[in-house]
Amino acid sequence: MTGRVVVVGSANVDLVVDVPRHPAGGETILGGDLRRTPGGKGANQAVAAARAGGADTTFVGALGRDDSAELLLASLGGAGVRTDTVDRVDAPTGTALITVSPDGENAIVVAPGANSRVRVGAAQARRIAAADVVLAQLEIPLGTVVAAARERREGALFVLNAAPSRELPEALWEQVDVLVVNEHEAADLVDDVADGTPEALAAALLDRVPAVVMTLGSHGSLVARRGGEQVRVPAARVEAVDTTGAGDTSCGVLAAALARTGLAGLAQAARLAGAAGALAVTRPGAQDAVPDAAHVAALAETLGKAP
Repeated sequence: MTGRVVVVGSANVDLVVDVPRHPAGGETILGGDLRRTPGGKGANQAVAAARAGGADTTFVGALGRDDSAELLLASLGGAGVRTDTVDRVDAPTGTALITVSPDGENAIVVAPGANSRVRVGAAQARRIAAADVVLAQLEIPLGTVVAAARERREGALFVLNAAPSRELPEALWEQVDVLVVNEHEAADLVDDVADGTPEALAAALLDRVPAVVMTLGSHGSLVARRGGEQVRVPAARVEAVDTTGAGDTSCGVLAAALARTGLAGLAQAARLAGAAGALAVTRPGAQDAVPDAAHVAALAETLGKAP
């Protein structure tokens, strides 16, 4: 393993049902068999950083004292993620209720549970201070995200996946080195712009952060750095089975790649991240669908070299 990544975030057990279509308000429909799988944005990203990105990865989070916690710890440990900084708390482990339609698109409702108690204590702070990249998302308290960012050492990168979308306090904006968003999340964070193109949104975000990676679904991603050119990274063409956790897989691999190269390798890191996310949608589940590093590298190679 090369590079050290600490992922601070949520862990959920996913309850997944295949449906012919997502139900409308007040509607009941029949679905397939219920699947119970490990998930949560933070845990998914940690598994991806370790398995698909090849990084020495630690997960900082909180779990209940229940069977769901054991399922998550087994998945994290099986991927090689360090879990000694995970707190066990007197609250249910987080749960996500997910429906998946035939085209692979999902709809998700999350009951945070123990995720609302994620903290940065002394043990967590020591591990963060030793990391090359600290990665966080927004399914945990914002104060914890800010605290984690402030504990990183000089020269380490703080990568924020601003999902699910919410307003960011100034104390968090000023910590971000790389912001990862999709187009909708970008629009939520930006005041009115002349046009809503990804390039315009990225330019507006660069007023607040040094670098942006904007995911564009089947159109790949856009990489932008303050004072540099914006680069489009193409998408791999695959047949989607389940999009659950694909964005998390991309984020984890991005963090792992940046732990090796720093910001200088951002475009190539985004290329690897896109390849990992594409492979993830070809299998059902979140952590179960995370590919290995060799397959990610092989697919990224077919997309060409980053400028």
